Amino acid sequence: MIKNILKKKWIKWLLIVFTSVLVFFLALYFSIYLGLFGKVPNTNELSSIKQEEATQVLDRDGQLIGKYYIYDRQPLHFDDFPKHLIDALVATEDVRFYEHDGIDNVSLLRVFVKSILLQDKSSGGGSTITLQLAKNLYGRTSYRSFSMVINKFRESIIAKRIEEIYSKEEILTMYLNTVPFSDNTYGIESAARKFFNKPAKQLNHVEAATLIGSLKANSYYNPRLHPDRSLQRRNVVLSQMGKYGSIHQDSVNIYASKPLGLDYKSFNHNVGIAPYFREQVKKELATILETITNPDGEPYDLYRDGLIVHTTLDVGMQQLAEEAMKEHLSVLQREFEASFGNQAPWRKNKQLVEAAVKALPKYKSFKTAGLTNRQIQDSFAVKNAIEVFDWKGDTVKKMSVLDSLQHYLKFLNTGMLSVEPKTGAIRTYIGGIDYRYFKYDHVSQSERQVGSTFKPFVYTAAIENGMKPCTYFSLAPITYTNYDNWTPTNSGGETEDPNINYNLEMALSNSVNTIAVKVINEVGIDKVLEQARKMGINKELPNLPSIALGVAEINLKELTGAYASYVNSSMPVKPYCITKVTDRNGRILVSFEPEKREAAFSDYTRQVMLEIMKSTVNTGTASRLRSTYNLTNDIAGKTGTTQNNKDGWFVGITPNLVTVTWVGHDNHAIGFTSTRLGQGANSALPIFAKFYSKLNKDRHYNSITKSRFEAPSDVVISDLNCEDTKRDGFLKRLFKKKNKTKKFKGDKQRKNQ
Repeated sequence: MIKNILKKKWIKWLLIVFTSVLVFFLALYFSIYLGLFGKVPNTNELSSIKQEEATQVLDRDGQLIGKYYIYDRQPLHFDDFPKHLIDALVATEDVRFYEHDGIDNVSLLRVFVKSILLQDKSSGGGSTITLQLAKNLYGRTSYRSFSMVINKFRESIIAKRIEEIYSKEEILTMYLNTVPFSDNTYGIESAARKFFNKPAKQLNHVEAATLIGSLKANSYYNPRLHPDRSLQRRNVVLSQMGKYGSIHQDSVNIYASKPLGLDYKSFNHNVGIAPYFREQVKKELATILETITNPDGEPYDLYRDGLIVHTTLDVGMQQLAEEAMKEHLSVLQREFEASFGNQAPWRKNKQLVEAAVKALPKYKSFKTAGLTNRQIQDSFAVKNAIEVFDWKGDTVKKMSVLDSLQHYLKFLNTGMLSVEPKTGAIRTYIGGIDYRYFKYDHVSQSERQVGSTFKPFVYTAAIENGMKPCTYFSLAPITYTNYDNWTPTNSGGETEDPNINYNLEMALSNSVNTIAVKVINEVGIDKVLEQARKMGINKELPNLPSIALGVAEINLKELTGAYASYVNSSMPVKPYCITKVTDRNGRILVSFEPEKREAAFSDYTRQVMLEIMKSTVNTGTASRLRSTYNLTNDIAGKTGTTQNNKDGWFVGITPNLVTVTWVGHDNHAIGFTSTRLGQGANSALPIFAKFYSKLNKDRHYNSITKSRFEAPSDVVISDLNCEDTKRDGFLKRLFKKKNKTKKFKGDKQRKNQ
């Protein structure tokens, strides 16, 4: 009977077709096995799988604050995975995982019949976890019509080899460390930290089911972008877990009723905590990696080798600093804009706007391409929908290039740095108001005129060179004839009594300009410049008497390190941000210790200066720390305001933390409209005040907020024990010239330069 059946023509053709198809697929399989369609990794290569890993940036306590990566991946060990995470994965993706050897023949037969022969795309892929791992590890290649077949065969070969080498636990570990989740995130640890702000080992049933559910289609089921779809898919995962006995059905119902509960935390380079700090760490790390190599003699890859960077940043303190900055700058910005009324320079000053336009890279590229000014203007007039920064919240607006430029020209910017004065370890770092839109770093890159924050260096040099704290100087202005009749004045103007004399404490705590110049005239410019150099100010400063008023442009880092000397046994520090770098296995590649420097002045000078700067806070230009913000901490400090109110500064010194804040405009042509608004006590000091108010509420920072200055010596107390002011006697007032003129002592040095 069989012979009769075989004699039928259609049966013969069916057998021929079947045999041909079978031979074809067998030939195709073996050709793939032999590497004719690309090399298939052998068991030796599979035994030493090394996956790209993100470099992690940790704060001082080991908390993750950022990553550098091509693929956002962080590896874990099997013991780090909660059981319900594994249960969710197996129940949803590969229920027979523990029974097969990499290939689930039942599923594979379904794929062959439905997907390949019947072209039913809805039938599913039939992939096991091991097959998916093979795909995750080695990707896929396009072979046109036969892509699916060739890739499936190739993955099946790899999967079988993986199963021969690794245990089921090891396969699950590799899979969960490499599988792609939503938002360009690879591995369960990165996904857990991004979507729920916690390590994978802390994921609960609902969170684990949400992430496992997204694996079916990580874009379509993205819990951030499509929460409704994600929730529905999560509940499918929970149902699967109930179906296969991972959890009780009652628990399925309870978990399914819960919201997603996302706590999204992006590790994108432009957002998240301390973006300016992370960018600075990346720059320094790139330089460090040029000096070391891996065990194979090859350079380390910042984005692929899974390095661990331990930094000095205190993430809790940074969070409070950023909150304080945003609270103050959002209010100050409104006041700044309102102060111009209808005469805002970003709208009315055509020359200013034109100069800003010509500075744009796009303008320069158009010019290079030969476009006329008219053509460039027409191009810049085209409006597009763009996302723009605003303190009220980012919004999408239709703007031209010119509109956008004018929008961003109005914003004030800021820089803030807090360091541990004994070491220079950076605890907070704010380089600007928002890294997404303002990339320029005002901590590490910027140099701005420091105004009256330079005066303590003048007074330090004076006391170090023998001037007594109770030396008195008149408030009266002097015209220095050998400096183009330069006449420094005080902000009090004509209301000040020229017959009143201040001692050094009164003069510095009230930031008196006329006396600061008189002090530098007495001590000598060279000695002041040398004192600043000893305190860590490395750039060449102008050899001019106006240096006493802070005309020099100094980097905020150097300024902070110099002020640290007043609470660090007279030794300045160099602010630093990296303590050590390890490889993925914890082996230390390089470590850093605080840079040791010599004392810049005597302990007597240090104590005197500290007492004077305490007065600045208690009764002087920074007294609003006490009166307005009600801070009772031990604080010394100095305010600073530059000419035409372009820069506002505040330096806050406490025994265990030194903080410097700056506020101003990136465009030097734009300043505050009045000293009332732009003075350091109003523009920069409130950031420090709000920051410390927040620190005071957190017991974790008691070692900073409750620290106390050391008591000054009896000699210092005695030398400061004098009247703040003295009034000239009758005869002195009678014969005193109304407009005194003299030559500045530094003129001889000036001519010899």
